[in-house]
Amino acid sequence: MARDNRRMLRVAALQIRFLKGVFFLFIFLSLNFCARAESGLERTIDDFHLSGFSEKGELAWEISGKTANIFSEEITISDFVSKIYGQEKIEVSARQADFDRVKNKMQLKENVVITTASGAQLVTDYLDWDRETAYVATEAPVDIKRDLLLTSGRGLSGNLNLESVDLKKDVKVEINNAGEKIEITCDGPLHVDYNKNIAVFHKNVFVDEGQSQIEADLMEVFFEEKGAESRGGALPVSIKQIVARGNVKITRGANTSFADTATYDAGNSTLTLTGRPKLIILGDVLQ
Repeated sequence: MARDNRRMLRVAALQIRFLKGVFFLFIFLSLNFCARAESGLERTIDDFHLSGFSEKGELAWEISGKTANIFSEEITISDFVSKIYGQEKIEVSARQADFDRVKNKMQLKENVVITTASGAQLVTDYLDWDRETAYVATEAPVDIKRDLLLTSGRGLSGNLNLESVDLKKDVKVEINNAGEKIEITCDGPLHVDYNKNIAVFHKNVFVDEGQSQIEADLMEVFFEEKGAESRGGALPVSIKQIVARGNVKITRGANTSFADTATYDAGNSTLTLTGRPKLIILGDVLQ
């Protein structure tokens, strides 16, 4: 836990240093290209690329764009690309980036993509980037690919390195579980912590693994990584345990089970029902 906290603090510190670099970049542009600009007057700078370095002289961040339009309170950049270096390289790109010079916040628009060196990728239509907290958020539809998990939903908040994210609603997750496809949907929210290998689904959770289906109010899915990387560069992922809670219903063919809680252990392929368990087998009820 302490190691994870230290890692998150290092990542957050690096992101904040980068965003401070963004802020100083815009100051640089303003001083050099619109020193006498009146309120609302536009200036345009074409094809720029800047780099920032750490105290040790190592490359810390890069920013590039096709054009930068400078206004009194806002700077807009087209074909925005930024790269953050450190424990993990993170690349952020968008068709347009709007920087609020008053609030020190950025909004990315159109074909927004975040890619991390660990293989995670987020795609959305727009994204708010908070300089102070180094967090990102959107109300738009979002697609995230990490390891062999494909996650989609509407609305997101989380950290820039995509290690911990929350999707608000209309959630769908596709899991390649040891070669078998499993689909999980819920109304939301969904919380995913990739460091702890856990996903928590809320409200009207439905799991379809082909031969059986599970319904519940809440579901915790625990993952584990399996050895060497796959051909795509991601670590193969399998489900270690599933814990379903609240109005649990499990359907397998013509048989249906009900319980308050159901725990599936993939290691020994056991399913444990607790809290008023009931099993219906071809019309017979066993309690």
